[in-house]
Amino acid sequence: MNSDEMIKGESRSSDAGVPARSGKLFDVLQQELRLRNYSHKTIKSYRSCIRTFVNYFAPRHPRELTNEDIRKYLLHLIDVEKSTAGSVNQVLNAIRFLYVELYKRPLVLGDIPRPKKPKKLPVVLSQVEVQRILNVVENLKHRCLLMVTYSGGLRVGEVVRLKPENIDGARMVIHVQKAKGQKDRYTLLGSATLDELREYWKVFHPGKWLFPGKREGGYLSEESAQKIFKAAAERAGIKKRVSIHTLRHSFATHLLESGVDLRYIQELLGHASSKTTEIYTHVSQRTIGQIVNPIDKLFPKR
Repeated sequence: MNSDEMIKGESRSSDAGVPARSGKLFDVLQQELRLRNYSHKTIKSYRSCIRTFVNYFAPRHPRELTNEDIRKYLLHLIDVEKSTAGSVNQVLNAIRFLYVELYKRPLVLGDIPRPKKPKKLPVVLSQVEVQRILNVVENLKHRCLLMVTYSGGLRVGEVVRLKPENIDGARMVIHVQKAKGQKDRYTLLGSATLDELREYWKVFHPGKWLFPGKREGGYLSEESAQKIFKAAAERAGIKKRVSIHTLRHSFATHLLESGVDLRYIQELLGHASSKTTEIYTHVSQRTIGQIVNPIDKLFPKR
């Protein structure tokens, strides 16, 4: 039975707010995404995007929509909903998956331009600022969480999903499994972080997850990790607009400033393209600091 037959055979909605005749679509969508090994986060995002898309055109079936209909919808997101370029691109990816992979309509969206993302430079903390943040955290579990995040340059979704066996003290590396793009990689651990983790292990004896959450058998939520960092940054008097992801940006920048080759930093961060890693050359003090300001030539130090 193909996806369209399954949709026609549905007599009730399987997703809240979704028209009944399109309800089965979401089951099929999820199955296809899982078969292609998409991450849980991407599956959740695609389902949400398609749900909103279907509701917008209800009661029309997605198969009835034209290229122009989809174009108008994307313009609605940009002009009326004021969606960001990143959000619109995510919607476009989800819609493309629906039509190309499920409905087998290749290139149906081929001539729709993708909105350009604004090229913003990441906010970076100095090493002194990172030290201030870590020093104000009295809770051992929370301090270990932030130290592991910084010393490994981890994404928040990676650090909360770490298991005790991912910490390799003998080789001084962290084994990150099923990261973005379902890729594994090794990154740095740091002796100071290992020492702190050993103290943490003596006190908490974590089970399946290195940083367990409140729910039995679950790991600490990404939202909780963000709150832990935000509270620490506030107590440390950090005025910059930061999130826990700032620790990852700072890790990469500090490595670059200490002379580590950009190719190694790319591997440690798990970037698929070197162009993604190159952004840190724009915020590195090592790079910027080598430039002599012309005003200093006019007014040399006495």
